[in-house]
Amino acid sequence: MRFETKAIHAGQEPEPAYGAVSVPIYQTSTYAQEAVGKHAGYDYARTANPTRTALQEALAALEGGRGALCFASGMAAEATFFYLLRPGDHVVLGDDVYGGTYRLVSKVLAAWGVAFDTVDLTDLDAVRAAVRRETRVVWCETPTNPLLKIVDIAAVAGVARDAGAWCVVDNTFASPYLQRPLELGADVVVHSTTKYIGGHSDVVGGAIVANDPDVLERLAFLQNAAGAVPAPMDCFLTLRGLKTLAVRMEAHCRNAALVAAMLETHPKVKYVYYPGLRTHPGHHVAAKQMDGFGGMVSFETFDEETALDVCAKTELFFLAESLGGVESLVEHPGRMTHQSTAGSPLEVPATLVRLSVGIEHPEDLIEDLVRALG
Repeated sequence: MRFETKAIHAGQEPEPAYGAVSVPIYQTSTYAQEAVGKHAGYDYARTANPTRTALQEALAALEGGRGALCFASGMAAEATFFYLLRPGDHVVLGDDVYGGTYRLVSKVLAAWGVAFDTVDLTDLDAVRAAVRRETRVVWCETPTNPLLKIVDIAAVAGVARDAGAWCVVDNTFASPYLQRPLELGADVVVHSTTKYIGGHSDVVGGAIVANDPDVLERLAFLQNAAGAVPAPMDCFLTLRGLKTLAVRMEAHCRNAALVAAMLETHPKVKYVYYPGLRTHPGHHVAAKQMDGFGGMVSFETFDEETALDVCAKTELFFLAESLGGVESLVEHPGRMTHQSTAGSPLEVPATLVRLSVGIEHPEDLIEDLVRALG
């Protein structure tokens, strides 16, 4: 099956009792058992739920993985994965990752004795230099958040493999419609399903997808043991959003490209970060490993006051954290999503504005930005 068909059918057969074509919301905490130890595949909802099972099967199919596990948030997914590490282990972290990821690694894992280094993952020599005997994970985002760097997944996965480490790719910005890291050699894919997969800014969730049966078995144990699982309604809403992922991503990509082209010519814009622009240093890698350039655009103004002014004056771009919904959003990363990186090597420019370009009419969005830029 092709992607659009998988998004609607994988793990989502009609419900057998009554033929419902939408996966039901199994709103239950427990399940009646026929006898001690004999049940119909489910015994307690923290361990498993049929609505969650359907979502996990759909995500695994779309990412090309053997299995998927869903969580209450993207950060819950990341935290559960990091339970695989032990004191003394080492993580190579991209130097432009989501602020919450950096906070988890630098404030929580480091306190447990897990070491880490940040490195520009677009520089393979720097990646090789950062890897050491204790390295267990090379963690990358591509496109990155918020500077939209493009990491060559196949190349970085090769470095990680040679070092005996896992290559983990946060695929949230691209979504599986545009990029499938497992096909490029990554070991594990993580998502904040809150973003493009859910797509409607009405549900929070996360996911991990992998191919290695041993990794999946260990993560399934941790999913149940730690218990940061999504509710049935959350899984239902995410499945509903997933069905239209393909058509939404086409609109996001089209609109973002037009917005980026306008911003590149605006006199109050110093620099535009968008991998679809030929001036972007990662454009050729993105064209090689992605099926489109995504819906995220960042740009720098000449001073922080202008950046804050833009955030205050847009009308269609709502000032809000998060991304990937049908509506357009604007934010100031330095004071919002990436405040936790202040004073660190990952600190973002104070002049940076990040846009999540929605699926409204592109001319309306461009006019809104032009007004805000003055």
